[in-house]
Amino acid sequence: MAFGIARQELNEWKSKVARGEIAFLTHYWYEPRFPGSNTVTKVGCSNLNVLRQWCIDNGLNPEYIHHRSEFPHFDLIGPKQKEILLKEGLQEQLDRFRM
Repeated sequence: MAFGIARQELNEWKSKVARGEIAFLTHYWYEPRFPGSNTVTKVGCSNLNVLRQWCIDNGLNPEYIHHRSEFPHFDLIGPKQKEILLKEGLQEQLDRFRM
C-alpha cells in the first residue's frame, strides 16, 4: 500500500518510465514481510535492458525486477535505498521521507 505521494508525482514517474528513462518514486509503505521499513523507492524503466544494467551497476540483482504491466521496476528498501538516493542526488526524497 502506497502513502505520501500525489497523483501528479505518480503520473510523472509513469511518464518517465514509459519513455524508457530511469525514474525514482519514493513513498511511505507498509509490508509486514519487512518490519522496520516504512518507505520504498521504485526505480522504474520500460526498457528492461537499461533497467537490468542499472541494477548491475548498483550491485543489485536484476532477477528482482517486478515485471508489472508497462511499468517494470525494482524496489529499493533499507540501507541500499538511502545509499542510492544519495548517489542519485535525490536529497529531497531523503528529507521528505525522513530517511
